[in-house]
Amino acid sequence: MRKLQYFFEEQAFGVCTRLGEILHISTSSIRLFFIYASFLTFGSPLFVYLGLAFIMNLRRHLRKQYNQIRS
Repeated sequence: MRKLQYFFEEQAFGVCTRLGEILHISTSSIRLFFIYASFLTFGSPLFVYLGLAFIMNLRRHLRKQYNQIRS
C-alpha cells in the first residue's frame, strides 16, 4: 500500500499535495474529497484535477525557462 501511495504522490502531478500545502489541509483529506466527488458527480472533478495539473506543470516549465534565461 505504501508503494502505491508513493507512486501516486510522485507520478500523479502532486496536485493534492500542493493544494494541501496552500490550504493547510491534510493531503489525504483532499484525495478523499476528489474520490468521493468523482463517484457522486460521475467523474467531473477529474477535469478540475487535470486542469490544475496542467497549470502546475505549465508554471513549472515557465519558471525553468525563466531561470535558464536569467543564468
